[in-house]
Amino acid sequence: MAELLQRRRFCSSSGEDPTLDSPERTASQSDTAPLRPPVWVDTPAALHDLIQDLSRQTRLGVDTESNSLYAYRERVCLIQFSTPETDYLVDPLALDDLSPLGVIFADPNIEKVFHAVEYDLLCLRRDFHFTFANVFDTMHAARVLGYPKVGFDALLKCFFNLHLDKRFQKANWGKRPLPAHLQKYAQLDTHYLPRLHDHLYRELAASGRLTLAQEDFCRACHESIPLSQELDPQEPWKRFAQHRDLTLRDLTILRELLALREQIAAHLDRPPFKVIGDDKLIAIARSQPRSKEELAGLGLSKPQIARWGSVLLEAVAQGQQAPLVERRSSPPPKEIILRRLEALKTWRKQVAQEMGVASDIVLPRSYLMPLAIHGPQALTSVLADSPTRLERFGHRILHILEV
Repeated sequence: MAELLQRRRFCSSSGEDPTLDSPERTASQSDTAPLRPPVWVDTPAALHDLIQDLSRQTRLGVDTESNSLYAYRERVCLIQFSTPETDYLVDPLALDDLSPLGVIFADPNIEKVFHAVEYDLLCLRRDFHFTFANVFDTMHAARVLGYPKVGFDALLKCFFNLHLDKRFQKANWGKRPLPAHLQKYAQLDTHYLPRLHDHLYRELAASGRLTLAQEDFCRACHESIPLSQELDPQEPWKRFAQHRDLTLRDLTILRELLALREQIAAHLDRPPFKVIGDDKLIAIARSQPRSKEELAGLGLSKPQIARWGSVLLEAVAQGQQAPLVERRSSPPPKEIILRRLEALKTWRKQVAQEMGVASDIVLPRSYLMPLAIHGPQALTSVLADSPTRLERFGHRILHILEV
C-alpha cells in the first residue's frame, strides 16, 4: 500500500519522487522502442486473418473512434486492437460484415482492455449489436485506486513517461483515406493498454480493491448507457421543459425551431449543434424576431442568416400560432426517499474520503436511487451484482435505510 501511495503522489505531481523509481527508469526497452506501423484491416481476407490472431490471445487492447463531430448520425469509423506483437486498425466503413468480431468481444477467455469503456461498448452495441464479456477499464481501475488524474494521457505519462498529443482527439475519423498521423494516433490509443493493465491490476490486487473493480467491469458488459438524457428522442424540446425561465409559448416556438434544425442537420449530414447552437435557438424562442436584422442582433452569423434566416422566421411564426406544449412535471419524491437519499450521499462521501476515491466508487449512482426508493428490503437485490459492496458496506447501508 505504501508503494501505491508513492505512485499516486508521483502521478499527481510534476516533479520526480526520489523514493520511487520513475516510469522513465522502470519502462522496458519495448516501451520506448519505435512502433511498427499498424496493420490496416479493410477487406474480408484481412479481417479473417485478424480474427485468427485475436482468437489466440488472452488479452487485447481495444478502442474505437467515431465521427460524432462530423455527421448527423454518429457511427463507429475505426476499431483498434493491440496484441503483444501487432497493432491493428479495422475500417468499418469498408467492411460490410463485422459480425466475426462478435466472437472475440463475447469470449470470456479473452480479456479486452479499454480506457473509459462505457462509451466504446455503447457505440459497438449500437452499430454492430455485439455482446461483451471479460473487459478491463484502465480509467475505472485508476479511479478505484484513487489516482487524481485518470485521463489516458496522464496515465501514459505516469507509467511510461510518454507524452500523448491530444490535438487529434476531435479529428474526422470518417475521412478516407485516413491520414498517416491519425493512424499513428489511433495506434497509440491501444498499443500501451495491455501493459497499463498489468500495472493497474497489480495495484488493485495489492490494495484489496481488485474484486470491487472487476464487479464494475462485469456490470459494464451488461449495462446500456443512454446516449442522452432526453425524455423522448422524438420530442427534443422536452430537454428544456424544466427551464422555468422559458414560458409555454417559448417552449412551443423552441419545439418548431428544434424540428427545423433536425431537418437541416439531417440534410447536411452534420451534427445539429454545428447548424445552430442551443443557446441561439433559445434566444430566438424568447425574442420571437420578425426580421433577419433581429436575427443578427441575437448573434446569428451572416452565413446562418443567409442560408436559414427565412425558414427560422417561418418556424417562429408557426410556433406563435401553434397550440401550447404541455409542461408535465413529475410528482415530488416522497419525503422518506429524500431523507434516505441524503443520508446515503452523506455516508458515501465520508467513506470515499477515507478511501481516497470519488463518491461514486463507493456507491455508484445506479445503486443510489433504487436503494432510496425501495428501502431496506431491496438491499440484497440492488447490490446483487456487487457482492464486495454488499459484504463491505451492506450492514451500514441497511442501518441508514432503516433509520
